[in-house]
Amino acid sequence: MGKTMAEKILAKAAKSRDVSPGDLLDVYPDVAMSHENAGLVSKVFKTIGVKKLYDSDRIVIIFDHRVPAESVKTAEGHKAVRDFVRENGIRNFFDINVGICHQVLPEYGFCRPGEVLVGTDSHTTTHGAFGVFSTGIGATEMAAVWATGKLWMMVPESIKIVTKGNFKPGVYSKDLILHLIGKLRADGADYLSVEFYGEAIEKMSIASRMVLTNLSMEMGAKAAMVPPDAKTIEYVKSVTNKPFDVVIADSDAKYRQVVEIDLSRLDPQVACPHGVDNVKPVSEIAGLPIHQALLGSCTNGRLEDLEIGAKLLAGRKINREVRMIVIPASWKVYREAIDKGYISTFIDAGAVIVNPGCGPCLGAHEGLLAGGERCISSTNRNFKGRMGSTEAEVYLASPSTVVASAIAGKITLPEVSS
Repeated sequence: MGKTMAEKILAKAAKSRDVSPGDLLDVYPDVAMSHENAGLVSKVFKTIGVKKLYDSDRIVIIFDHRVPAESVKTAEGHKAVRDFVRENGIRNFFDINVGICHQVLPEYGFCRPGEVLVGTDSHTTTHGAFGVFSTGIGATEMAAVWATGKLWMMVPESIKIVTKGNFKPGVYSKDLILHLIGKLRADGADYLSVEFYGEAIEKMSIASRMVLTNLSMEMGAKAAMVPPDAKTIEYVKSVTNKPFDVVIADSDAKYRQVVEIDLSRLDPQVACPHGVDNVKPVSEIAGLPIHQALLGSCTNGRLEDLEIGAKLLAGRKINREVRMIVIPASWKVYREAIDKGYISTFIDAGAVIVNPGCGPCLGAHEGLLAGGERCISSTNRNFKGRMGSTEAEVYLASPSTVVASAIAGKITLPEVSS
């Protein structure tokens, strides 16, 4: 019987010839990422009794959740991590001026096909877009990785997503993954690895594939992967000189479930409060007034997302009853958006540009909602209180739907260019 991507990659990382779902392995991750919660990881690490990091070059720390520091408590936490980084010779440290961890990792060559990447962030599944087995772990687990270079992991079963046909105009990868989450529900892929296939997936940009793997976590996925192709290899080789091995599933691999989606029948989708799996076609709730529109985050803050928004806004204004916030996923993306004129377009339309970071998506600062307010957002979670008041509502949609709604002042179907 053939093997899935997850089975093959974990076998390699565990230095094992053959593995099957349910097997317990000691896995040696190639990359171990933390953001501000590296402070908690370092505290746990100090209690283990190990004086030296197993391999400091495997560790990547990126400040992104609360940048710049919005409180004294955060500032003190940042300082503690900076001190730990300095004392332990961690070279892969990115301070407040680089971007969101899930965008920074691929930009700096840390997402290499066939490897294992762990992160103390639930949306670490994002990096499966590069053919990486990438998954979120807790601070205690990460401390163990720092100390021993390995962690215990159970080999997951896998789900195969097969798309048929192509997207209609105005429909994007965000609509596909929201539809899947609505179909499978929040627990539909619990501790499973998800693999994406189909002509439309092959046509997708790397950025659009990252949307699929990022949000797969919201249906419980342990990992989510797009098989690496020429597009993947070209990108990875452009950002790193490190060697890597492309891993793809065998044609006779065994899956727990195969889900087929006919993209020709898919319309723009929206996740309604207060769950990511509460998904409906945009047409069903069109006309609902909004107070805020958010374009950005580790889900949809890349250059192609900003391009979509800028093209819709060119020569137009955001509705006077709506506040629009734009957050590029990284400073590299921010610079490119400036060079292409997108940022000027946003400013002219009345949007507020916020520095790259998690900000309102996390509910930390920069754009929180008051009770009774409603936001349409390109982010990845809409739980009660996620973006401020527990009496506020957050709707998740594609960048196109978000910007079209900001212009109209109400949730509306995205415009389709002729």
